[in-house]
Amino acid sequence: MDFGSAPASTGMSGRVLEPAEWADAKIPLLRSPRDVVSGLHDRHRPAPATAVVAVLDPDERLLASASFGPSGSGRRLSRDGGLADGWHHRNALLAHLRRVIPHDLRRRTPVRTAVLMYCREGGMGWTEEDGAWMWGLRDACTLHGLRCGAYITLTPQGWHVLGEDRGGRSPQASAPRAAERDEVPVGRLHKAPPLGAAAMPLRHAAAR
Repeated sequence: MDFGSAPASTGMSGRVLEPAEWADAKIPLLRSPRDVVSGLHDRHRPAPATAVVAVLDPDERLLASASFGPSGSGRRLSRDGGLADGWHHRNALLAHLRRVIPHDLRRRTPVRTAVLMYCREGGMGWTEEDGAWMWGLRDACTLHGLRCGAYITLTPQGWHVLGEDRGGRSPQASAPRAAERDEVPVGRLHKAPPLGAAAMPLRHAAAR
């Protein structure tokens, strides 16, 4: 699923943001990253290769979120065997944002912020795959009228906010237990509450 053209700048094997470029973008800091990570993990229980995109209000309350696995991530290998182009990730993120929350394109300045947590194998350090997700998040936010927020990795070592010296050992990336595989689908949606309703605190359990 494609949504128009993207800027021509590309990284090592496609549209990728390197750590220095991410730092230059002046991504807003999360006031309580541990609460955000724990809340999204409780809701979506992501297994490796699962992305969780969430939209927060100005008070950092969760308005909507969606998770999707490899079949919905747009992940493709480049011809030289490199990692996916961020353009494909952008399209997957934008499609899920459109499913869970209205756009804010009519606002002069963005009010709501999108953050992305990607559960993967490997260490906490930046990878080209992370760079592709960063590029995709930034571009999807622009097209949906949102502020681009933090990019968080969830690995077997714990969680880490890329570009910041903040992280923790729990929660961690792990394959779901047999009982959870039947209980928790690969992709999950948490939609925004009706207009005028209070946003759900991050620590509320996900609706079944």
